[in-house]
Amino acid sequence: MKNIEILKLSQKYTIRKLTESDINLIYDFCSKNKQFYLYCGKDVSKESILNDIHITPPDIPMNQKHYIGFFEENTMIALMDLIDGYPDEETAFIGFFMVKHDLHNQGIGTAIITELSSVLADYGFTHCRLGIDQNNPFGLHFWKKNDFKTIQEVQRDNGVIVIAQKELNL
Repeated sequence: MKNIEILKLSQKYTIRKLTESDINLIYDFCSKNKQFYLYCGKDVSKESILNDIHITPPDIPMNQKHYIGFFEENTMIALMDLIDGYPDEETAFIGFFMVKHDLHNQGIGTAIITELSSVLADYGFTHCRLGIDQNNPFGLHFWKKNDFKTIQEVQRDNGVIVIAQKELNL
């Protein structure tokens, strides 16, 4: 674990931890991004969001989980679930990343991931990893464009998850 300080993850955006008290904000944000939920085969609900806020990978304590919002003034423009040191101490794991629906294709997501990658490298991480629904062409394109490369495909009940990873110290 590298003890990520979330306030240092961006110089452009204000970042804050999101909690149960933000459920209405998160629900409104997610429910407008119909494309994501179309491909992952799930419906957004307050219950699923509360679960996402509290779930961690096996044997990972909550202090390694950062469920955060990126804000421009008072508007949340992106949402991320970042795990510090998963599946190993040299890797940061993005469990979820979403840009505000009406800001897609403006370079905001790429700018956030580029800055995040640099900050994670400064913390000493050598990799950033995530999973993408294989049926989501937009997600696959976005992550490939941001230098994430497929390292594994995992069959799940609801489809194949592509595990992708970016090398941070190149």
